[in-house]
Amino acid sequence: MSADEADFVARWKPKAQAGLRTALDLLFPPQAIDGGPRPMAGGFSADAWGRIRFLDGPVCDGCGVPFEFDPGDRCAACLARPRAFDAARAACLYDETSRDPILKLKHADRLDLAPMLARWISRAARELIEEADAIAPVPLHRFRLLHRRYNQAAEIARPLAAMTGTPYLPDALVRRRDTATQAGKSGSGRKRNVAAAFEVPASRRKQVDGLRILLIDDVLTTGATAEGCARALKAAGAARVDLAVVARVQAAAGLTI
Repeated sequence: MSADEADFVARWKPKAQAGLRTALDLLFPPQAIDGGPRPMAGGFSADAWGRIRFLDGPVCDGCGVPFEFDPGDRCAACLARPRAFDAARAACLYDETSRDPILKLKHADRLDLAPMLARWISRAARELIEEADAIAPVPLHRFRLLHRRYNQAAEIARPLAAMTGTPYLPDALVRRRDTATQAGKSGSGRKRNVAAAFEVPASRRKQVDGLRILLIDDVLTTGATAEGCARALKAAGAARVDLAVVARVQAAAGLTI
């Protein structure tokens, strides 16, 4: 492709995509994710948007938990026990409203929701994305991937990398043990469950050596999974590992993840 042809494609591709989206919206009017009144575009109804607790205020730099006021960079828990990852951000709190699209992506084949969730992360983790050399998803074990057919973290990480222009490393990490689900386990139980479960394949060690990696997942609960991934990446030479998620649990609320 010549330079003129590439320039033409770059200028007209977004307009063509916008026109296609408009045509599809006319044929298949967008429905609200939460079942509310029909929105102007795909996503939540206006009422549901108002209920999502996006984390726009001060948060702990270490784990992303929201502060009622800005007492400093780190919460008491992170000061007492620094985590294996260097910093974390979450787009919103995990609650009755935000969990719906997350679970639909994770368990109901709603892959169309992934770009929206990636945009949420791009806003909340803007500073971490700007500092990152590459984006990598939290991996699924191959047996779990075969059963589910896709990795929800990868489905979020891929469009996030594309929209921010950050290199994407889909196979920088592997889960070498088929661990039991983390749902319902205590903090210590989650840590034991994922202990030594992750590794960087020998063929990918040069790929991560010296890089600042932004790790992507859907939900942050205790951080045990993310810490296991961060330890594996740092053991392979990563200079820094940060974490960005769609939602984080503020406290035990009995919600299914």
